[in-house]
Amino acid sequence: MQSASTVLLVRPTSFGFNAETAASNHFQQPLTQLSPAQVQQQAFAEFDQAVATLRARGVRVLVEDDTPAPAKPDAVFPNNWGTFHPDGRVLLYPMCAPNRRAERRPDILARLGQQFAVTEIVDLSPHEQQGRFLEGTGSIIFDHEHRRAYAGLSARTDAGLFAEVAARLGYAPVAFHASDAQGQSIYHTNVMLCVGPAFAVICLESITDAAERARVVESLTTTGHEIIAISLAQVTRFAGNMLTVQPTAGPPELLVMSQSAHDALTEEQRRRLSHYCELLPLSIPTIETIGGGSARCMLAEIFLPPRA
Repeated sequence: MQSASTVLLVRPTSFGFNAETAASNHFQQPLTQLSPAQVQQQAFAEFDQAVATLRARGVRVLVEDDTPAPAKPDAVFPNNWGTFHPDGRVLLYPMCAPNRRAERRPDILARLGQQFAVTEIVDLSPHEQQGRFLEGTGSIIFDHEHRRAYAGLSARTDAGLFAEVAARLGYAPVAFHASDAQGQSIYHTNVMLCVGPAFAVICLESITDAAERARVVESLTTTGHEIIAISLAQVTRFAGNMLTVQPTAGPPELLVMSQSAHDALTEEQRRRLSHYCELLPLSIPTIETIGGGSARCMLAEIFLPPRA
């Protein structure tokens, strides 16, 4: 299945502007008019409303609370540190910012192991010591149905590690380079590409190398995906940061995105997407503005098999 029916979210305790990630994440913006307490309060409210909205639509949501120490300003984005696969494997990823590495929590893994059959934990975090990073489904977009993996290479997405993970999982890797309007590398693939069951939302203009762009388009079209192209301007409003999830009661699948992303789409783009799934916008303006990540980044998909 391309879409998970269970997702893990982490309720933030120390949410705020992360200076350690700002150098490579040009989406982050400090809201200087708000105090740290106001930022935290707004992040709590947005998070809790997002959880309530997902649950009301039939998505199984597992919520873990962030621990107060050490402070982890980006704990609300758990998709970067782990992926959870249907064969029982859990992959832990090397994170670029030192203050994000504590987000990988053994206690969360232990609690998941009480509900799901975890057969192996593959810990790739030692690569941090060599300055090699690969940040989960921020870096990698999986086409589970066709066993292909896409990655925009950047300071946070190492080419060799991407190829290694793809080989471990039995996926064909498709690597490319993506840049924003200023020519800077887009820090995570998942802000410019979303692969759904039969569609792909992608910012083709961010892939400036013609051969790389053609290779990505060919891979997506030969696997039966309708390409819905978005602009660089839409990327800045997180229109590429989406994820399909499967309600436990069955179809239709939901396409989760932020309200900002939803509003950035044209009527025609929304119409085309609605052919495949129901659009579900979440209002998370504080989280995505200060954190530089959006709705998809908040959702870690759980494909692990349930315990018998």
